Formats: sequence, C-alpha cells, structure tokens
Amino acid sequence: MAKPTVVLVPVWGIGHFVPMVEVGKRLLERSGRRLTITVVIMPAPTPKWASEIDEQMRKAEAADPDIRSVYVPFVAPPTDHSGIEEFVSRYVQMYAPHVKTAVSGLTCPVAAVVVDLFCTTLLDATQDLGVPAYVYMISSAAMCALLLRSPGLDEEVDGEFVEVDVPGLPPVPASCLPTGLENRKLATYDWFVYNGRRYMEASGIIINTFAELEPRVLAAVVNGQCTRGIRPPPVYTIGPVIPVPPPTTADEHEHECVRWLHTQPPASVLFLCFGGGGYSTAPQAHEIAHALERSGHRFLWVLRGRPAPGTKQPTDGDLGELLPPGFLEKTRDRGLVWPKRAPQKQILAHAAVRGFATHCGWNSILESLWFGMPMLPWPDAAEQHYNAFTTVVSMGVAVAMNVDRNNNNFVEAAELERAIKALMDGEEGKKVREKAVEMKAASLKALEKGGSSYMALQKLCEALHDGAVLTS
Repeated sequence: MAKPTVVLVPVWGIGHFVPMVEVGKRLLERSGRRLTITVVIMPAPTPKWASEIDEQMRKAEAADPDIRSVYVPFVAPPTDHSGIEEFVSRYVQMYAPHVKTAVSGLTCPVAAVVVDLFCTTLLDATQDLGVPAYVYMISSAAMCALLLRSPGLDEEVDGEFVEVDVPGLPPVPASCLPTGLENRKLATYDWFVYNGRRYMEASGIIINTFAELEPRVLAAVVNGQCTRGIRPPPVYTIGPVIPVPPPTTADEHEHECVRWLHTQPPASVLFLCFGGGGYSTAPQAHEIAHALERSGHRFLWVLRGRPAPGTKQPTDGDLGELLPPGFLEKTRDRGLVWPKRAPQKQILAHAAVRGFATHCGWNSILESLWFGMPMLPWPDAAEQHYNAFTTVVSMGVAVAMNVDRNNNNFVEAAELERAIKALMDGEEGKKVREKAVEMKAASLKALEKGGSSYMALQKLCEALHDGAVLTS
C-alpha cells in the first residue's frame, strides 16, 4: 500500500503558505519518510498571489519527490467583507466542496488534513470523510490562547471590550487586540469567535512556537484555562518553523546591504524593516529620519513607498520625496537607507546588528529571536499589535514604544528617539538583549534531538501515521 499522506491546505499569503509547506518538509524528515505531503492549492484571488504560490510550489516539488500539489477549480471570491479574516473564512468555505473532492480522490491513505488557523470551515468536510484534522497556528501560542478564549469572552462580556482576560498573560488592553477582534460590531469579529470555537473539534493544534518562549500561556492553553476548564485537543509546539538559508560566503553573491554591514562595528546598527507590505508616508519618514539623526546611532533602514494605485505591494522608495533635505548627507557615515526589498534574515544574522525595529509579524519575531535580536515593536495591522504586546510584557524581548493606532500607527520623532536609545543603550535594552540571546539558545535547543520542539514533532508524526485512513 502507498505511504500515508498529510494533506496541507494553506491560504494564499506567502506568510501563511511558506510556513505551512515548511511544516510539511519537517514532517517528511521526522517521520523517516513514512509519510508523504499533498498540498491542496485553492487558486488565489489575485494574479500576484497565484504567481508567488505557484513559484513556491514548483520549488518544493522539484526539491522533494514526496511533496506534490493538487489544484482545485477556481471559485470567485466574496465581493464584500469587513476584514481579511472574514474574507478568508468565507472564501475557504466556498472551496470546501472542492477540497473534499480532492481529498476523497486520493488513492493513498490520508493521515490527516492540516488547515490554516482561519480555515476551520473545512472541518465539516474532514468530518464527513472521517479524516483527522489539525489546525496549524502560524502565529503564537498567545494568539491560540486568545482565539480559544474568544467564545467565552463573547458570552461573558457585555458591550465593547476595554480589557481582555487571556490566561497566561497580563490583562490585554482592547487597543492591543488583533484588527477585527477589537470591534464587536464587525462580521470579522464573529469569524474570529467562530474559528476559535471550532478549534475544539480538531484532532490537534500545531503551533509555530517553542515551549521555552511562551511557557505560561502554553500551560494555560493545555490545562483548559482558556476554554472554561475543558481541555483542548493535543497541542504540538514544533517551532520555530522558519526556513533559514545557508550563509553566503562569496562576495559576488552578497547583497549590498550585507556588504555595507561588513564596514560597521560589531553590535552597532539598528535595523528598521516593516515586512513585505510595509511602507512609509513622507510625514512618517520625516519623523523616523529626525529620530535617527538625533539618536546618534548607526542604522540600516528599509524605506519603501506607497503601493501603486490598484495594488497592495509597496513600491521602491523615492528617497528624494520621502526624506527631509540633507538627511542622507548628514548621516552618510553611519547610516544606509535602502529603498527596495532587503534580505531580512541575512541582515539579522550579521554581527553588526544590535536591534530590530519590526512590524511584529510572527515570522519576523521568530526570525529575530533565532538570531538573538531584541526588538522595537512598531505594529501595523492583523495580530501585530497583540504580538507587540506579548513581546514586551510576556516574552521580555522588546522595548515598548507608543504607537498611535488611531492615527495610522503614527510615531512621533521624540518617542522613536527615546525608544531607540532605550533599546540600544539603556538598562531596559540590556535586559531585553539578554533575554533575546537566551531565547536564541532556547530556540536552537528546542529543535535539537531531545528538545521540546523535536519531541513535539515526533509525537505529531506518530499520531499522524497511526491515524491514517483510506478515503477513496
């Protein structure tokens, strides 16, 4: 009989798709090739997303014969929604019959279907097929705790949230909740609660974190404190799941930003980069420039411009339009402003970098900790404000900064200058640097043989192999 397969059903953003496929690769290796991976591709709603996913899938299939893809027919997306979480949840629900057909048509045993955190509408299909289903949290254990807690909060709290109780965390201000969950009048809010409730039906919850990073919140999740004393499905913390490229040694292959870092003293540079979708307006760029100039610190600043009309991706930054006159000349001996995409992981790995100003996407947080880099959190949207809160008050790996969420996440120069100095020089910065270095060692150890994530992945592989069923 053919080897059992694990069916992965990722959504379209690269920040979701890549970690899901990376989990598949790790399952293959840890299972001793007793499993295969089948990625069910729901055609993306935009040509750019489709192109990115196709490229990633081609690379994965070319590199490993035990990874294959199955494309389902295109479904037109919803035309109205109140947030991306509602859009994804409803859109995936429209794809459910096609996903069910794809899974039932497989000729090998199916060990499980693994769905993204906002794809629990697919659980109806897996239950009909009698196939185990797992939820993959590409975000933190704290995010998992919040989603599991959300149905209870919805029943217990009247009116709008002011402060939210998430077991394992200090009280969470409403201003730090994920976009869509902070406003109970939106349909997106209802989908947060819906997905959190359905996690309890899964065969297991896989989280891209490691036990040593979020011990208190993980204990609260596992013990049922987030779910009114009812224990959730088994939790597998298998992170950090981040593909890290090997270091580049040949000078001709090194990025210009990396070559510039070679000229800087060790542990001297603040790296500012706000994710693949991050950009600055001229007023905000001026505030950043004034803060960097007055701070006196060395910096590498990735400065992107607004997306072109009708698109969502940032453009290359026009430094003449975005920066105040004379800034580049005044700081040329200690700073580099880079207007294009930059190799974030290579930069974080460099010995010259001392701190990281980040938008607090979970992948970026894990990458930062993998390299032992303390953070300056500057969240934008989605769950990033919540991530920023937890990196400061729960993990202790970041210096807090006042971000005006009601004003497009604006930060004034004086506040940024204060935060930069605190991170790079102050006693607070020393503490978070030490904690970040501690988490670097813990993340490495977690993945080594016998480590917490190693053992969790081993248990997951055993559960998957033992639960395989034939659907065709």
